[in-house]
Amino acid sequence: MNGGDEVMTAPAGPPQPLEWKFSQVFGERTAGEEVQEVDIISAIEFDKTGDHLATGDRGGRVVLFERTDTKDHGASRRDLERMDYPISRHPEFRYKTEFQSHEPEFDYLKSLEIEEKINKIRWCQTANGALFLLSTNDKTIKFWKVQEKKVKKISDMNLDPPKAVGNGSMASSSNSNSPIPCLANGGSPDRSYNYLENDFSFPPGGLPSLRLPVVVTSQETNLVARCRRVYTHAHDYHINSISNNSDGETFISADDLRINLWNLEISNQSFNIVDVKPANMEDLTEVITSAEFHPTHCNMLAYSSSKGSIRLIDLRQSALCDSHAKLFEEPEAPGSRSFFTEIIASISDIKFARDGRYILSRDYMTLKLWDINMNSGPVATFQVHEYLRPKLCDLYENDSIFDKFECCLSGDGLRVATGSYSNLFRVFGCAPGSTEATTLEASKNPMRRQVQTPSRPSRSLSSITRVVRRGAETSGVDANGNPFDFTTKLLHLAWHPTENSIACAAANSLYMYYA
Repeated sequence: MNGGDEVMTAPAGPPQPLEWKFSQVFGERTAGEEVQEVDIISAIEFDKTGDHLATGDRGGRVVLFERTDTKDHGASRRDLERMDYPISRHPEFRYKTEFQSHEPEFDYLKSLEIEEKINKIRWCQTANGALFLLSTNDKTIKFWKVQEKKVKKISDMNLDPPKAVGNGSMASSSNSNSPIPCLANGGSPDRSYNYLENDFSFPPGGLPSLRLPVVVTSQETNLVARCRRVYTHAHDYHINSISNNSDGETFISADDLRINLWNLEISNQSFNIVDVKPANMEDLTEVITSAEFHPTHCNMLAYSSSKGSIRLIDLRQSALCDSHAKLFEEPEAPGSRSFFTEIIASISDIKFARDGRYILSRDYMTLKLWDINMNSGPVATFQVHEYLRPKLCDLYENDSIFDKFECCLSGDGLRVATGSYSNLFRVFGCAPGSTEATTLEASKNPMRRQVQTPSRPSRSLSSITRVVRRGAETSGVDANGNPFDFTTKLLHLAWHPTENSIACAAANSLYMYYA
């Protein structure tokens, strides 16, 4: 150590709250326009680079968007960063293509309709300029390849027989005013052109007027989506999750009672790695609600349950991973139990942070951040819509209490986000000392709900407990005194992997915001 070179720096404080701005909307509804059920978005996913975004809807369609703002500079983003080129523009996307991923089916053995709704989309590794992704409905997973192909066209016929000359030069068939009638296989009813007659002999030097189509490859390209694999007949219950492994070769699919491991190249065989189905179904007390692979360790995955617990399992321990390596659950506060306790404790979604150190979970009322090295309890708890607690009975009556909200983390791990009712979503800072708790609306004016969320540092508990509870200040009415609308819910959202940009779905509209 050179004492003279040592520089003492003051510890940096928590990052400043972000100011979110509207970026784009796709599929915006006009006032009074009725939303078709099949158009409602049911899945959103960025790819690892953040240059592509996929959405799935209840009609079984997958729509792809591609980023355009980085292409305007004429160089890759990595090259621009090396040149210290100032990139001031926020992420902008344009429609790329769409395809029908799933169709409605009927299971005749169980007399069960299988709807086409896309439950999850996951991007796979790209290769040779092609995009690969997995999509699933309740029963069937499909592996798609989307690739640009140059369009081949028949530009012309090489000869027009009446105008052909002896040396083989010709005039374009498009200039002919008297097309010659043709029979099947290219024959002509006119004897002078029917070279297939028995008395015909080839002239010296061959035929100058053999008609052939001229096929040219144009500069036009078409995006072609092709289904490479179909993974089916492996789940008795509805698939709620699919997740790619970091090895690039395998993925998992999870339903209420089982998790299966697949190889991307093998569609007729999967391995059951978790099975929580009891011998007697009357003994069933919890089901699997979500599952995800660790982002870097190919042998580790986590799954959540309807009892509010998260289990971390290691595939190296045994072939059937019914015994977990770690269990994360929060002990129930004494005296707080009610009829709704178990229902609202059910975890609807889990996500690993990009570095794999933390797991974010969403139950009906809260977001919780877990450190995988500390299973005594969450390191932070964020109240999403505490104002609903007195209304749980009404929410149970109209089934809203069973809504499954997704959650997401920023690429730098400093913030988390999730949706709520009235097309609202919330962004919380999870860095030590942060008091950020922002409420945004999926509209062109996202910040108009800000009057509801003053920032109060006093909400943080003692740093010894390492637990933060924030966001409970939102009242039950909006800025105009109108009650919140429980029929409009923001269930699906995704955070750009490298930038502060969020894509979220409000019914059939895809809204994008940046900060």
